[in-house]
Amino acid sequence: MDRLRASLLDAPIVEKEGYQYFVHPITDGVPALDPALLREIVVGVVRKADLDVDRIVTPAAMGIHVSTAVSLAADIPVTVVRKRQYGLEGEVALSQVTGYSASEMYINGVDPGDRVLVLDDVLSTGGTLDALTDALAEIGAEVADAVAVIGKVDEDGTG
Repeated sequence: MDRLRASLLDAPIVEKEGYQYFVHPITDGVPALDPALLREIVVGVVRKADLDVDRIVTPAAMGIHVSTAVSLAADIPVTVVRKRQYGLEGEVALSQVTGYSASEMYINGVDPGDRVLVLDDVLSTGGTLDALTDALAEIGAEVADAVAVIGKVDEDGTG
């Protein structure tokens, strides 16, 4: 993951309301996402993740592009966890709490017994991952693997 490492070292960090954000094509779509970087990430995910799954589950919005690319490479359907409630049969709500926000998200199209790969752009506080895995367990789905492209750590090296 040489391109990813280099791009992260070059990423600017901005502070908003006491929270440190790094600005990166994978996490923000800014600047433009280089196809070579996305390809490198997809190859890494395909090599390391458990892909013996029924679907990839990704939270909106920034996990979508990585999950879509992995879906195309591995021929696995993608389910996007949305911030919009649709009211469909079987929809499950979850409360997402991150280091900088709290919101409701909704899962549709995951069935009891589905084996899933949870795939996201960044792991920061773990709030989204915790809420998502709890909601998947409530549905009766099995989380075969969970992958974040980038793991954010504090200055002391902890999450």
